[in-house]
Amino acid sequence: MTKAQLLMSACLGLALTACGGSNNAAAPAASQTPAASAEGASDTAAVSLPETDSLNIYNWSNYVDESTVTDFADAHNIKLNYDVYENNETLEAKVLTGNSGYDLVVPGIAFLPRQINAGAYQKVHKDLIPNYKNIDPELLKMLEEADPGNQYAVPYFSGVNTLAITAKGKELLGGSLPENEWDLLFKPEYTNKLKSCGIALWDTPSEMFPIVLNYLGKDPKGSNLDDIKEAAQVLEAIRPDVKRFSPSIIDELARGDVCLAAGNGGDLNMAKARSEEVKSNVGIDVLTPKGMGFWIEAWLIPADAKNVANAHKYINNTLDADVAAKNGNAVTFAPASMPAREKMDQQLVTVRSIFPNAEDMQAGFVMPQMGDDAKKLSVNLWQKLKVGSN
Repeated sequence: MTKAQLLMSACLGLALTACGGSNNAAAPAASQTPAASAEGASDTAAVSLPETDSLNIYNWSNYVDESTVTDFADAHNIKLNYDVYENNETLEAKVLTGNSGYDLVVPGIAFLPRQINAGAYQKVHKDLIPNYKNIDPELLKMLEEADPGNQYAVPYFSGVNTLAITAKGKELLGGSLPENEWDLLFKPEYTNKLKSCGIALWDTPSEMFPIVLNYLGKDPKGSNLDDIKEAAQVLEAIRPDVKRFSPSIIDELARGDVCLAAGNGGDLNMAKARSEEVKSNVGIDVLTPKGMGFWIEAWLIPADAKNVANAHKYINNTLDADVAAKNGNAVTFAPASMPAREKMDQQLVTVRSIFPNAEDMQAGFVMPQMGDDAKKLSVNLWQKLKVGSN
């Protein structure tokens, strides 16, 4: 999705048909006590969900095939407002106010526990999501660490945090890469050689600090604050060689404005695809080093959502095999819908930086939620890093 707001309107209101579901006390129109699970709830509770003709979505940029959004709005005759953001911090600041103005958002797994515990979301009605059965059970199992019982979050995409290098970068290194490819970004002996063609740091401390901590053999959660300070020292050492801090690296990497960048595998592969589409000679190689951070991003319904029924319909739509495959092909991420993978471009399905294998998973880690003190320290150190102060 481009940064421009996508607005789709239709003249007819939505006629809600539902097979039943529990209500939730956090929902604006709810009057009943929520059940522990949406399964087995009464038809009356589901019908009480407000019937509206609108839907407001807040999602990552470049995270959907726009035609699937338009098709959904047309099929359900609703006005659909689609806004985008660039990092988890931006989303969290909005949802924790309790007045987000949105019906669906897509936070990363590392941010879920804090936001759920803060009452930012309402439980989903699983029986209003027939395609829930399509979700990879391994994703649901992993997501339970952040959302016990899978009561709030419905998986959308999964992937890894990794890095990419261009042909120019490889040339400057004499054509050979270190055994631990993270050294390319975290050791001055490599960044000194690559600074002439541009190094970009992913401008999100919540993603970067766990990667550095894991690289150092420390707890990615930053449970020891001294470990976070040590990770900051690694970043300070390579800071003089960093050209820019980028929330989204896709276009600048695709153009060859930088030759080394960290980011999520989907964005890096999207940059690779765009570069190849215009037949440039940038030559992007998305790497799969040991120690990649694995993540899941899921749909959640904010507590202040006004269009809850439509939110469930949209979630269900994204889990449809054809829709999920179309989205997956467009954004080069792994859809949560397992049947979709058979319908995707099979060349993408074999790419380990999109669909990591068992060995990658074993050598990597799940992106964690940092504690409040760790988060505060990492953000403070990151800001100092950006301005070049100690």
